[in-house]
Amino acid sequence: MPVEFLTPAQRQRYGRYPDSLSPDELGRHFHLDDDDCEWIASKRRDSSRLGFALQLMTVRFLGTFLEDPVAVPAAVLHTVAAQIDVADLRCVAAYRKSEQRWRHTAEIRERYGYCEFAEGGVQFRLGRWLCAVCWTGTDRPSLLFDHASGWLIGHKVLLPGVSILERFVAEVRSRMESRLWRLLVRDVSDEQRRRLDELLKPVDGSRQSWFDLLRKGPVLVSGPALVQALLRIETVRGLGIKLPAAHVPRSRIAPLARFANTVKVSAVARLPALRRTATLVAFVHSLEASVQGNADARPLLEALQWLRERPGHDPPVTIVDKAWQRHVVRDDDRIDANAFTFCVLDKLRVAIRRGGVAMEGPRLREQRLCRWQAASVWVQRHPDSATGGGEETGAVFPDEVRGVRRSFFARWALHGVCFR
Repeated sequence: MPVEFLTPAQRQRYGRYPDSLSPDELGRHFHLDDDDCEWIASKRRDSSRLGFALQLMTVRFLGTFLEDPVAVPAAVLHTVAAQIDVADLRCVAAYRKSEQRWRHTAEIRERYGYCEFAEGGVQFRLGRWLCAVCWTGTDRPSLLFDHASGWLIGHKVLLPGVSILERFVAEVRSRMESRLWRLLVRDVSDEQRRRLDELLKPVDGSRQSWFDLLRKGPVLVSGPALVQALLRIETVRGLGIKLPAAHVPRSRIAPLARFANTVKVSAVARLPALRRTATLVAFVHSLEASVQGNADARPLLEALQWLRERPGHDPPVTIVDKAWQRHVVRDDDRIDANAFTFCVLDKLRVAIRRGGVAMEGPRLREQRLCRWQAASVWVQRHPDSATGGGEETGAVFPDEVRGVRRSFFARWALHGVCFR
């Protein structure tokens, strides 16, 4: 990460008053309590009292002392003067050149407990806090800089130079990134590293790499596209990439995966070895998670294939969950084929609603849903007939349900089913 990441505007406003302050900010940040007023009242001159109060309010608000202690917004000057009963504001001009300003700076630091950034323990505590923020979040460096400034002000640490704090934030963030990369590749074997690097090389007879093919995935609604999607899952799983046992926040993996998904393959290939392997591990993990729904499509596909062909063996019951178990599996452990049909159609309906399966166009889909809804109403009113009820379901299977089933498989054979 570059050491200098702040914009000129951010550098300009570091440790300085904003152009304007709202009444709410004046009341919240520039209030003197009774102890403050009592201590300020012990000063002899109005200029000393007002100058001391201004320096105290400045270090509380900005976290630093100004080179010109009275170069404050007019609203701040009037707010502070009103609280210590100083009527003539012109007296503050003499405070600018007096020796009192330096004694007051040391007095404020001692009385109110302010310390320097270089003092022992400060950088360790700030670094530990920033490490936690970097490890669990993905804030930009400039935002981390603002967080660090706020932490210093809240813990009564005088702000260091802008470049010092900027380098400190960059160093902490870089350490956390290196830690993430090392953790992601800790359990990756040499063979897996080689296979990950092979993803970046062009496929034989093609200008594209496996990395490009995995990133794009199938987009057509067709049988070959479904096969391609399943092969994509098998390719990803075949790499055998697993995240380390130690907890790695998802918020840290996602940016690496997004980077791998958006940049050119050559950009990934040019990364240093540690970062390149970590990026590919994050990409493979996120890709496997994103296509996990496709893994759930295989049992549905097998069930639909069985319903279409009606082979001699029992149907695949992987798709049958606990809710459908009592309907599909009879007391004698035999499978009720018609109850299994309703189970599969129900799972298909859920998959369509979730967007994991696409079928025909809008008009045909509307007709199918209407007929399925009518059949569902009949099933709810006649559960025994729909699931067998100890009899041969075919004897009582209504024409409406038969029509839904026949029309569904006719459209499936003609248009195919696409699992996204």
